[in-house]
Amino acid sequence: MKACRCAMMKLEKGWTWLLLLLLSTLAVAAVAAHEKQSEADVSDVVVDDDDDDMGLDEEELKVLMAEDESEQVKETHSKSTASEKDTDSNVSFQVTYKTPVPTGDVYFAETFDDGSLDRWQLSKTVKEDADGDIAKYDGKWAVEQLKENKVPGDQGLVLKSRAKHHAISAMLDKPFVFKDEPLVIQYEVNFQDGIDCGGAYIKLLSDTGSLNLEQFHDRTPYTIMFGPDKCGEDYKLHFIFRHKNPLNRDMEEKHAKRADVDLKKFYTDKKTHLYTLLLNPDNSYELFIDQSSVSRGNLLEDMVPPVNPPKEIDDPNDSKPDDWDERAKIPDPEAVKPDDWDEDAPAKIEDPDALKPEGWLDDESEFVPDPNAEKPEDWDEEMDGEWEAPQIPNPACETAPGCGVWKRPMINNPQYKGKWKAPLVDNPNYQGVWKPRKILNPDYFEDLQPFRMTPFKALGLELWSMTSDIYFDNFIITSHKEVADRWASDSWGLKKLVASANEPGIFAQLMMAAEERPWLWVIYILTVGLPVGLLVLFCWPKKSDDDYVYKKVDPPKADVEEEEEEEEEEEEDKGAEATEAAPAAEEAEEDAEAGGDNVEGDDEEEEEEEEEEEEEGEEESKAPGRTLEDEVGVICSTGGNDKKLTAVQSGNFKSLTYFLSIYHQKRIK
Repeated sequence: MKACRCAMMKLEKGWTWLLLLLLSTLAVAAVAAHEKQSEADVSDVVVDDDDDDMGLDEEELKVLMAEDESEQVKETHSKSTASEKDTDSNVSFQVTYKTPVPTGDVYFAETFDDGSLDRWQLSKTVKEDADGDIAKYDGKWAVEQLKENKVPGDQGLVLKSRAKHHAISAMLDKPFVFKDEPLVIQYEVNFQDGIDCGGAYIKLLSDTGSLNLEQFHDRTPYTIMFGPDKCGEDYKLHFIFRHKNPLNRDMEEKHAKRADVDLKKFYTDKKTHLYTLLLNPDNSYELFIDQSSVSRGNLLEDMVPPVNPPKEIDDPNDSKPDDWDERAKIPDPEAVKPDDWDEDAPAKIEDPDALKPEGWLDDESEFVPDPNAEKPEDWDEEMDGEWEAPQIPNPACETAPGCGVWKRPMINNPQYKGKWKAPLVDNPNYQGVWKPRKILNPDYFEDLQPFRMTPFKALGLELWSMTSDIYFDNFIITSHKEVADRWASDSWGLKKLVASANEPGIFAQLMMAAEERPWLWVIYILTVGLPVGLLVLFCWPKKSDDDYVYKKVDPPKADVEEEEEEEEEEEEDKGAEATEAAPAAEEAEEDAEAGGDNVEGDDEEEEEEEEEEEEEGEEESKAPGRTLEDEVGVICSTGGNDKKLTAVQSGNFKSLTYFLSIYHQKRIK
């Protein structure tokens, strides 16, 4: 039993630790759901193995990135320079920042670190189909540092106005022509105040002879639109390209499928995020956020509407014949309504078994005029009509089961069957659902190279937003993914490092998570309270089975006077026994002479039995102790005095039998 109890205790402890592990896992998962822990090192930047256009293998890229980071990323434990003294005092972690420089051929690169917008052109036109008050592109732009997690020396383009149209653009260093090289577009966005409704996408303006950046507006032709957009609870990452129909030369917008991940956190965490579009000459594309893929597809298969129209279409001149029967089931023409089917039977009838409750007040109305109501002084009977006191519940009905005319309650009519309808059977003339015949699509074409889009030569932001202080930074357009990755490690990587260093502690994150999800308090309380309770339960000192000491109960002692009387009685009994034993002794001697051998054998058996009894008594004295609940008290009365005989309960109750025998002898005496 003891081994069984130990095993059970071990099993309970095992389940306890398993439960604690589960609760701890839930708490950690709650923090992870609130805000994913940022990596502490920027060297974990992922380099796409498929892009080998620069001629550098993976090991060389890692060496270059490690060398660059060792030169640029330094904690400010050394002496501060004069420029570092001007940084914001609330920055708890600072790095040495150097304006990134592209490591390869690029079409456009902008850091805004010089603090000017010289290469950028503000739009001076108005938005078409808009009211005059809001038609102007008069939203303000500025070059500023981040509000939080600043990197000293780093600045970006900030949208400063809310509920206004904004338009700004810049020319590329050279036009991008879609031929045999990939297209990589990358830039940073930070919704510093969150986002209610608005976008942060960019447009790559088509290379047309009439492109004028001062007249940049929502109808200006563009080749690609890419970036985040949000309105209401719809979070999007746009990738739209305009495809030219080779037949009629019309431009049609093609939208990529939605991202494969939940985008909400990128709009609400007030962190700087990196958005990247990779478009390959084989028509494949991939979208990245913070250098992690969120969507991929093919221009020929994953765009809406499709790039190429269907070969066949429904004949618009075809019509369904008048005798075409599309009914799969029809009423059975041979079915007949049963004679006992009553279509006029009501669905509800009065309960015939209902009885009016006793005490029902038939003569009392349910509502009566308020006797305390008074006609208002300004009541005009000519204008307002005759004044009537408002109705109140009848006080007489408060103690009665009801007032007014009693009506039987309504119940479902068991005879009600409703309108009879013939059962449905298969239609023998069923011809299926009619569809118009197919004809060749007169507008069909097949473009197997949608990647070869219209060239573009400018980058523009044309936005409407209900939230201000949207931060843009580090635009780059290139044909090499490695160049964009290196550019990101020199710019966005430092922002990520600073933001990671300024992250709140685990306790603060738990509190922030609980504010958004109050049910997490239950997990927190169980995670803290359950271990404390179990610690008290298992570690609080208590007696075990081995701690109980066997109690050897002494036989009851009589009073001194009673003992003296008993001794005298015993002496008298011994004298009488001696006189009676004399003749018996003589007879025993005679018997001993005749059968001495048998007597000696009996004596030996009696001695063996006595020795066994003594050994059993010793075993009982050595046996494990019993608890107080196992003790048995026996109250006896001797000579008018109550005696309490206490025995320790054992398996064979020998001790109890012993005391009962003593008590029995005393009663006889």
